[in-house]
Amino acid sequence: MMRRGLAALLLSVVTASVLSAQRTHAVIITGLGGEPQYSTAFAAQGAALRTIARTQWRAADSSVIWLAEDAAKDPEQRAMRATKDAVAQAFLRLSQRVGPGDMVVVVLIGHGSGEGAGSRVNLPGVDPTAGDFAAWLSGFARQTVVFVAAASASGDFVTTLKGPNRIVLAATRTPFERNESRFSEHFVRGFQNAEADTDKDGRLTVLESFAYATRETAKVYETARQMLTEHAVVSDSVLAARVVYAAAVSSGDPRVVALVAERKALEEQLEALRKRKETLPPAEYEAELERLLLAIAEKTAAIRAAGGTP
Repeated sequence: MMRRGLAALLLSVVTASVLSAQRTHAVIITGLGGEPQYSTAFAAQGAALRTIARTQWRAADSSVIWLAEDAAKDPEQRAMRATKDAVAQAFLRLSQRVGPGDMVVVVLIGHGSGEGAGSRVNLPGVDPTAGDFAAWLSGFARQTVVFVAAASASGDFVTTLKGPNRIVLAATRTPFERNESRFSEHFVRGFQNAEADTDKDGRLTVLESFAYATRETAKVYETARQMLTEHAVVSDSVLAARVVYAAAVSSGDPRVVALVAERKALEEQLEALRKRKETLPPAEYEAELERLLLAIAEKTAAIRAAGGTP
């Protein structure tokens, strides 16, 4: 019988690699602040995420799109004004760049309102709804999509946008949690320090970033002795635990290329085994699961030893 402790350890080592994306693309949208303090905070978070996308997620400059409340305040003069038409054009532009297996990260920051498919985050002019985003994302069926609705009253983005190969994070559990949300600032901060990487493997999974932001947001309310008025949710915690933000790094070393191919074959066997779980005797399933997890962990260690990036 496989020990639960060993299983958990092995899973923490290998699951993040199962769905490694080929390339990462990012769409960052910062909405209307309404007051100077919020406008400044949203703009700072957008600028920070753009840098994070380039440096940590290894996204190409042309694959990072930032749409802001006031594009003129962008020190790099590369942001676009966050109108509904501009957001639609951003997704169209991105759809022409992505390939099968790529990662698309969408982060929406601001003040939210509405219910169901009519949920929205306030942007200059007409506000795009969750239903609009669902339509725009329909063109990314062959990519892994991470959509972060980091705004108040954002809960219904999860039910409207969730789907296969898609992870949706929302700062609130329901559209009725309308108070100011603190989730976005801690979501961004999780990439700026090492605390969010709980297993210390040098890679940040979507679930790790979500857990960090949720935990740190709760601390703010606890410290201020206030009732927690936002409860973040994730649409698929299993998938979120296996997906990392950073694009895979290619290697010209034949040894690394061969090891990566061997690990991929083992990962495919692991996925096939999981699909057959209900049809196998428990002892047989656990024995084969342990064998595959150990083999994948060994391949990951070999890739690192050969100078590759797991």
